[in-house]
Amino acid sequence: MNTTLVIMAAGIGSRFGEGIKQLAKMGPNGEIIMDYSIYDAKEAGFNKVVFIIRKDIEEEFKSVIGDRIQKHIDVEYVFQDINDVPEGFSVPEGRTKPWGTGQAVLCAKEVVKDPFVVINADDYYGKEAYKKLHDFLVSNEKLDAKYTMGMAGFVLKNTLSENGTVTRGICKGENGLLKTVIETKGIKEENGKILCDDPEVEAWVKPEDLVSMNMWAAYPDFIDYLEQGFKEFLSNIDDDPMKKEYLLPIIVNGMLEEKSVQVKILETNDRWFGVTYKEDKEAVQNSFKELIEKGVYPENLWND
Repeated sequence: MNTTLVIMAAGIGSRFGEGIKQLAKMGPNGEIIMDYSIYDAKEAGFNKVVFIIRKDIEEEFKSVIGDRIQKHIDVEYVFQDINDVPEGFSVPEGRTKPWGTGQAVLCAKEVVKDPFVVINADDYYGKEAYKKLHDFLVSNEKLDAKYTMGMAGFVLKNTLSENGTVTRGICKGENGLLKTVIETKGIKEENGKILCDDPEVEAWVKPEDLVSMNMWAAYPDFIDYLEQGFKEFLSNIDDDPMKKEYLLPIIVNGMLEEKSVQVKILETNDRWFGVTYKEDKEAVQNSFKELIEKGVYPENLWND
């Protein structure tokens, strides 16, 4: 069965502070985080990559990674644009903020025709999650709902940054299925306790709890749901037209509430790392160096 890796790389990366953070060099030969993600996905069995980018970074993106990767796996590009809204809708005057990860995946509707996994461009997820999500998709396991999805469940304490707070989807599950995911900002650990911007979540969340890192497994019918849902979202943005976003965790949680989806949690103990802040860059570079020294990756990733 063909499977596709969808990489959301249109983020502006304002918190990184130096250039386009998704294209920061992390490996010994200039590899970026996406190189390792694609390598892991290909190893797990994925045979196509769809990059969701902005049109204005297309040239640099292709020179840094796209032209190299297409020698090893099928590649397609789609472009996320704030002006790409359904007929009958318009962008609120003055809005510059993109519409979010839900619209990003929706941009790939015309090129994603197979089961797929979606990831963030600037997150390193480890090998285990790709293998588990790929195997879940090709098993064609149908859960007891209209839509079937999978989610990589990461241990919260394995996903924190030493350089500032992070946003995570805090998860509650039952019998291996996701029951709720709460998009939570301002997360950090102090003295073994998790602090965050949501007092209700802070009251019960623990370092060992599972979180979503925006690594979802789905089938093409989920994109059809996103298409309809985006229209409903745009019809209800009057309370915050400048900043409200159509976000995957919130979308999935809404589907859970209406019982239209069941999401299998596929737990991974791999340690996340990424470049939320510019201070993270050196730590990520050192982490890849350690993984290469341990033999997890070859020093020359693609042997070009």
